[in-house]
Amino acid sequence: MYQWSFAFLADYRSLLLSGVYYTLGYTVLCVVLGLLFGFVAGIGQLFRSKLVSAPLKAYVELFRCTPVLIQIIWFYYALPDLLGIEMSAATAAVLALSLYGGAFYSEIIRGGIISIDPGQAEAARALGMTKAQIMRRVVLPQALRSMTPPLLNQSIIQLKNTSLVSVVALPDLVYQGQAIVHETYRPLETYTLVALIYLAILLPMTSFVKRLETRVTH
Repeated sequence: MYQWSFAFLADYRSLLLSGVYYTLGYTVLCVVLGLLFGFVAGIGQLFRSKLVSAPLKAYVELFRCTPVLIQIIWFYYALPDLLGIEMSAATAAVLALSLYGGAFYSEIIRGGIISIDPGQAEAARALGMTKAQIMRRVVLPQALRSMTPPLLNQSIIQLKNTSLVSVVALPDLVYQGQAIVHETYRPLETYTLVALIYLAILLPMTSFVKRLETRVTH
């Protein structure tokens, strides 16, 4: 029978801690950029001009309908060759994850906007507001209330997706776990601890989102 022992992992605590820092850092960067891409794509898809909305819809469907792991690999190996530029693993991974997350953020934002009663926009237009003012002062403040919980849920998914950056040798938590396994040949304890670290990070976040969803619902 396999003899479990976690004591050896104490010697690798600094390695695991650095992995946590990298994971959180990549997450923050990917969430911020993803929200930016998502806001532009979400608003842009509402434009009547096909020259604006069609390319954005194509971007959303492309990134939503292909695996994010393939996107990271493609951005790292294929995109620099096609563009004739050098791209670091970190740049490729962050760009792929941000665009992937942005595609999902855009649908949340677009859905939140179109859920607002059109009559409110018409009333604001009758008061002499411009389209930009209507969006900023009337539509977005109301839509943000319903958009916030799903946006936070998608951000949690983004954190979990950062575990895939290890495939391009970025030193996140999973990559550091792999390095420990290669040295110790103890995968069960190592990956169990990695999973528990993710759980410790994500559980408070998911609990907060649930409470927020309950508050928004009532």
